[in-house]
Amino acid sequence: MKQTISIFALALTLAACGGASSDQAKTEEKQEAAVATGSSYVIDTLSTSVDWRATHKGGFAPRFGVISVNDGSLSVENGAITGGNFTINLTGLKVDTASVTEPDKKAADLEAHLKSPDFFDVAKHPAAKFVITKVAPYDSTVQKSLLPGATNLISGNLTLKDSTLNITFPAQVTITDNEVNATAKFTIDRSAWGISYKTDGSPENWMISKDVEVGFNLKAAKK
Repeated sequence: MKQTISIFALALTLAACGGASSDQAKTEEKQEAAVATGSSYVIDTLSTSVDWRATHKGGFAPRFGVISVNDGSLSVENGAITGGNFTINLTGLKVDTASVTEPDKKAADLEAHLKSPDFFDVAKHPAAKFVITKVAPYDSTVQKSLLPGATNLISGNLTLKDSTLNITFPAQVTITDNEVNATAKFTIDRSAWGISYKTDGSPENWMISKDVEVGFNLKAAKK
């Protein structure tokens, strides 16, 4: 069996100009990692990435890019994901040049700023980590998702810098004998992890949105 997971992109974003484009992840205190049972799958780091998108106040001047994944694994038993984790390489964070259109600004400068202590402080915290704590069926009668075809609710501990919180978000997961595919996109409040640059005081004073849109695209193959 081969396993593929698409859990969407690591984004820093507000939905553009007035309407949400992704689900707001439920955020709670850190929880116990799920007991991973069944077959183990190694994440294909060449095919796996985390996408991110962020905006300035009011949804203007969106910035977006991609982050690579260093390593990780998933476990599958009886056609369901039971556990897993992956590590995100923040030192490899990239800004898409298409998102920086102002003549006086450069994507490279934004990359350097995002890696600075104002944001991820990659010199001290070069990696982020996601550890699955629960995977449950998605019930459309209980929760409405902006993700088309959502099949599961995935919960996991997300570590950014020196802070770990549990997040829950809808995902679309399909599992066959040979692979697993999962896609998802959700929004988090970066300040919950202490990444509070330009978000102090009242919302009218914020220059950069606290909301971050995150997408993971993961692919894993059976050992």
